Amino acid sequence: MTTPSDDSRPIDSEPVTSGAVNTPPPGGVPATPAGPGGPANPAGPGGLGGPGGAVPPGPAGVPSLPGQTAGMGAAAGPTVAVATYPDYPSAQRAVDYLSDNHFPVERTAIVGTDLRLVETVLGRLTTTRAALAGAASGAWFGLFIGLLFGIFSNSNWFAVVIVGIVVGAIWGAIFGAIAHAATGGRRDFSSRSSLQAGQYAVIVDAEVADEARALITRLTWQASGAS
Repeated sequence: MTTPSDDSRPIDSEPVTSGAVNTPPPGGVPATPAGPGGPANPAGPGGLGGPGGAVPPGPAGVPSLPGQTAGMGAAAGPTVAVATYPDYPSAQRAVDYLSDNHFPVERTAIVGTDLRLVETVLGRLTTTRAALAGAASGAWFGLFIGLLFGIFSNSNWFAVVIVGIVVGAIWGAIFGAIAHAATGGRRDFSSRSSLQAGQYAVIVDAEVADEARALITRLTWQASGAS
């Protein structure tokens, strides 16, 4: 009769080698250290990285790590406002003068402050005027369709264009009148909206601010008629 060997023992009684098993922290699974000849495995969900070691995006996007921004160049230097104007054409004229005098305008910016939305009322809008505006828009669209069909038509292409204009104008007038009637008289005027600023500042880099001030001062003297 064969007896069992003395060196046999249960599987769960084998000694655990130090460093073979890493206990995961409460926050997630740590990255496995690199073995001989192989790269380290990236941390999984809940660790310091996502799939492939990438940082998962947050509410404001993917954050930049210090190692990723080290070689992206220095940040923009300080800027100085050298002049302010009440309207954009004046600020544009100042930057154009700087450009004409070989100033590095790529280091210049026009910044509008105190932004506001201005809706300019153009006039009273009735159902008839809405229909006429719709007819004009429809006529342009009908002209385009008529020209497109006239190119591939074997008949009189001029008649095809005229039919397209007439049909487009009719449908445009109908849709314009219906759209205005649908407002129920709550908007019986036409308007145009635009975004305007209270003032416009010409901003340059601090390194070239003195040169920009000198040129803008010369422009101001010329505009005032001073010699």
